[in-house]
Amino acid sequence: MTVTTPADPTPSAPSASSVVLTAPPALAPLLARGALASPFRRPRPGAAFPRTRLVLPGLRIDRARLAAYEEVCGFPAGADALPPTYPHVLGFPLAMRLMSGPDFPLPLLGLVHTSIGITRHRPLPAAGAYDLAVRVEGLVPHRRGTEAAVVTEVRAGGDVVWESRSTYLARHRTSGQDAAHPAREEPAPPAVAEWRLAGDLGRRYGAASGDRNPIHLHPLTARLFGFPRAIAHGMWTVARCLAAHGVPDAAVVRADFRAPVLLPGTVTYAARDGRFALRGDGDRVHLTGEVRPT
Repeated sequence: MTVTTPADPTPSAPSASSVVLTAPPALAPLLARGALASPFRRPRPGAAFPRTRLVLPGLRIDRARLAAYEEVCGFPAGADALPPTYPHVLGFPLAMRLMSGPDFPLPLLGLVHTSIGITRHRPLPAAGAYDLAVRVEGLVPHRRGTEAAVVTEVRAGGDVVWESRSTYLARHRTSGQDAAHPAREEPAPPAVAEWRLAGDLGRRYGAASGDRNPIHLHPLTARLFGFPRAIAHGMWTVARCLAAHGVPDAAVVRADFRAPVLLPGTVTYAARDGRFALRGDGDRVHLTGEVRPT
């Protein structure tokens, strides 16, 4: 059941309305709907995009699912506060409902998660109740296509306690110019640890997070989308790095996804002075990121 109400106007969504959900959407039907609609979508930066803000109030944490997530990502088991990346898992079904809908202009098939920025204003107790809100902020040109920005907010007692901004890229032919994404290279942090990743990692993370995209589950299904083997979830790579790095109670996290991690495989975790990275064979960079206290 959903309830539609007017929303406060914002610069990014002047005609937005809020749709209040009574339960998280089921992911499998949304992925199927988005896949079926993908061939009919023609992405471009100036396309119209959904102005709806999805809201899920009074959400409580499934402790068994949280425990599975903590285990697969390397976070301490049974901690009082949610891992810094876990609210993304909570908001992902709402984001998929927006991105699989008929008014979302980018094809869900082939959509690449390119970055995430997280601001945690304070720890989120696992026993708390939270209000989720997800919206599409807008579309921007990218040198390889068009990116959509999706914003997720978590509120407790009316206050925003956690928020994120993810970008998703739909590849298509462009002029090649990308003023919004200037190249920036910094010296790589030194290696800290080597991680061997099992072939079933995508299935274990998918079971814990609910994200069962076929590119992560099995070599056969991954090959259908052009990958030689299954690939790790990008959000697993961020979570695993943050579990190793540590995150202050109030912090800003930024991560950029650079190249997929094939499963099974071996990666090197690197970190220094708040920056972290995940590298593969031949120093191929899979992920770069930064953690800053606020």
